[in-house]
Amino acid sequence: MAQEVLPVKAPKTSKPLRRRHRTGDSWMPILTLAPSIGLLAIFVYGFIGWSGYVSFTNWNSFIPTLTWAGFRNYVTVLTSFRFQSDLRNIFFFTILFILGVLVVGLILALLIDQKIRAESLFRSIFIFPMAISFVVTGVIWSWLLNPTTGVNLILKSLGIPGPQWFLSTRFVPTIHLGQLSIGIPIALLAVVLAAVWQMSGFSMAVYLGGLRAIPEELKEAARMDGASAWRTFWSVIFPNLKGTTATIVVVEAAASLKVFGLIYAMTGAGQDFTTDMPNLNMFQTTFSGDAFAQGAAIAMLLLLLMAAFTVPYVLSVLRGER
Repeated sequence: MAQEVLPVKAPKTSKPLRRRHRTGDSWMPILTLAPSIGLLAIFVYGFIGWSGYVSFTNWNSFIPTLTWAGFRNYVTVLTSFRFQSDLRNIFFFTILFILGVLVVGLILALLIDQKIRAESLFRSIFIFPMAISFVVTGVIWSWLLNPTTGVNLILKSLGIPGPQWFLSTRFVPTIHLGQLSIGIPIALLAVVLAAVWQMSGFSMAVYLGGLRAIPEELKEAARMDGASAWRTFWSVIFPNLKGTTATIVVVEAAASLKVFGLIYAMTGAGQDFTTDMPNLNMFQTTFSGDAFAQGAAIAMLLLLLMAAFTVPYVLSVLRGER
């Protein structure tokens, strides 16, 4: 007689346990970041907001006058000969400075990437100028490029007349638009030379990291296809450095807009404002001329210039992460 099989009851499953959050753990990150967020809100965004408010007032004397002036300060600044010269100078300085650091940094990175001896020593030598402040760089290069000292003494011993460097008032090309000369000031080239010397180490380091990140298989495949070293660089290496180049451009563009110490120590505003910059104009207008509202207007215009360089890059990065 077959034995009867009794149905087996499935074990009772316990109800899913709800994860209990401890109140202390959930608030701990907020409490940790709160001091930094508070200081950032006060000393960065709070002061930016205060500067924006002051730029719309009549506070252009030592005595605070916070009556409303509208856009009068912005019109005064934008129509002044000095600020128009500043816009010309910062435009040419930014372009020449970025091109200089890109070319010099890429060449140095390519040379170091050849697995040369004492690579760490050369890396340290090339990146060392970044450890020097812009003020020290300005003092050094003001002596090197002084028409009576430095480089001109060597040229004079060779029978070559030295240029005026940052004391020159010439423009290339010489194009006049009203009172303003539209062209590259020769005096500004001396400042570009000093700035490129100091900041090329950064682009060298970034480019070197980008070169080391390119797989060797791509280079080997190009060589096996018979591509020359030049062709390999343009077809394989350089296209893989586009993101690296974009990063350098954004960082160096922001640095070019903040080049205050170098100008202040090396040349000042220069004759006919040939080496003047918006930040130096802002400093002298505010603290030497006591025109606080006009200085705040220059600061806000400089903030907009910096945002024009950084915001598009940040937006492109955010789109790429989606």
